[in-house]
Formats: sequence, C-alpha cells, structure tokens
Amino acid sequence: MGSHHRLAGPRLILPLLLALSGPAGAGLADVLGARIEQAPDGSYRIAATVRHADSGWDHYADRWEVLGPEGRVIATRTLLHPHVHEQPFTRGLSGVRIPPTWTWVRIRAHDKVHGYGGRQVTLSVPAGSRGH
Repeated sequence: MGSHHRLAGPRLILPLLLALSGPAGAGLADVLGARIEQAPDGSYRIAATVRHADSGWDHYADRWEVLGPEGRVIATRTLLHPHVHEQPFTRGLSGVRIPPTWTWVRIRAHDKVHGYGGRQVTLSVPAGSRGH
C-alpha cells in the first residue's frame, strides 16, 4: 500500500504542470501606456504600448481598441502577428475621430485566448483641440 501512495504524487503533479504551461499561463493583454495627438485634419493619432506573453499564432495580443465614455468602440488597431520577442511593443493608429464633447477615451487590449480583461488606460483628449 505504501508504494501506491508514492506514485500518487507524480500523477497529480504532472497534470497540474501541463495545465500551467498551457495558454492560461500567458495571462491577459495589458495596455501599459498610450499617447494621443491631434492631426491637422482634426482626427487623432493614438499610440498604445501593450504587454502580453505572446506564445505564437494561437495565443497573442491581436488588437487594441479605443472606447468612448459610454463604452462604444470607436476605433480598432488590429495586430497582424505575434510579438513573441518584442515585449512590450507600441503600435499607432491614425485617423481616429473623437466627438468634440468627449474629454477622454479608454484604450483596452484583446488576446486570442482570453479576450479582454487586462489593464486599460484612460487618455485625456487634449482640451485645445476639442470643438474643432
């Protein structure tokens, strides 16, 4: 009976290690920071820095989005490939139209396995540009 108990330990540990090494171990996509600037045509350019433990084509941060105060997505920056060896990374999006009454927007990131849920960043829309 003693030998049976000695074998039970490794049998329980191996499935646990396999579960931890899978996609769930990579975590959520976090927005670490963002910048906003207005273009001459009145639109905005937003650059977001994202961190995610990309592991390959099946699990990577695949986009970040700009949301308005009511939670509606107004712009999306699609990320076309994993950034396994470039973490964190910054990508920009031009031509973002923000209504003149909005004083802020929120940036959130998405990954192919976990979806949303990581750190978000709120950006103040520059006061001098609103109303144009």
